[in-house]
Amino acid sequence: MNAIEVKNVTKAYPKFTVDRVSLTLPAGCIMGLVGENGAGKTTLIRLIMGAARPDSGSVTVLNVDNRDVAFHDLKEHIGVVLDEAFFPEVLTPRDIGRVMAATYRQWDDAAYQRWLTAFSLPEKQRFHEFSRGMKMKLSIAVALSHAPRLLVLDEPTGGLDPVVRDEILTVFNDFAREDDHAVLISSHIVSDLEKICDYIACLHRGKLLLCEEKDRLLEEYAIVKLSQEEFAALPQTAIHGRRETPYCVEALVERSMLPASIRTEHASLEDILLFLVKEGK
Repeated sequence: MNAIEVKNVTKAYPKFTVDRVSLTLPAGCIMGLVGENGAGKTTLIRLIMGAARPDSGSVTVLNVDNRDVAFHDLKEHIGVVLDEAFFPEVLTPRDIGRVMAATYRQWDDAAYQRWLTAFSLPEKQRFHEFSRGMKMKLSIAVALSHAPRLLVLDEPTGGLDPVVRDEILTVFNDFAREDDHAVLISSHIVSDLEKICDYIACLHRGKLLLCEEKDRLLEEYAIVKLSQEEFAALPQTAIHGRRETPYCVEALVERSMLPASIRTEHASLEDILLFLVKEGK
């Protein structure tokens, strides 16, 4: 089963268009959604969640078309975490639990209490007194406490210190290992996505540059550093981006298309995405 299917979706605004985007997130997997500011990541998430309607194309979430009336009930099983937590500042986690119990039919207060304990969140401290990391953990605790099968996360680790980020990434990774669970996570922190994602989708100026298995990307691409003469001799179809330094030409290449004599270096996910985005300009 696929958790999310986006098929040829287009949404035009006066100064920006998400243009014919198609991607598939299988159940049991984590997909990282990357792209520069304004690339269309948040717009695509809004389209997936039904907060915006596409001009054309379709979106299916957990086997339900998100234009169907049944999608409203399905949202019980989707946990959403945004880059800012929006709870009334005077409420405590205990208060928020009561509100959520009246909001979600599937609310599991015992699970919520376990997450508050796991995240070391004080039940009686008011939300406005929380640090950014604590606020994000509270949002995640809420998202995980109403029997979600899908997590949709928009920059959930932005601005957090490395220790908190690692703790939160472990939670997402553990969640997605259930066969009927999946995670879509948008982030600017590519190193985080490289740790946990099974698939990577890259948006650039509203267009989808790629949607591939992460491991395949890391196996397929490499970095070469060559003189101008050596670089000129490479098959042009193998080159997916270049930059020149005073000493050499550095390029992103497909390993399989290079002569065996060419020495290559490992390309990180961040290397791959930076070269492809610059090539796509």
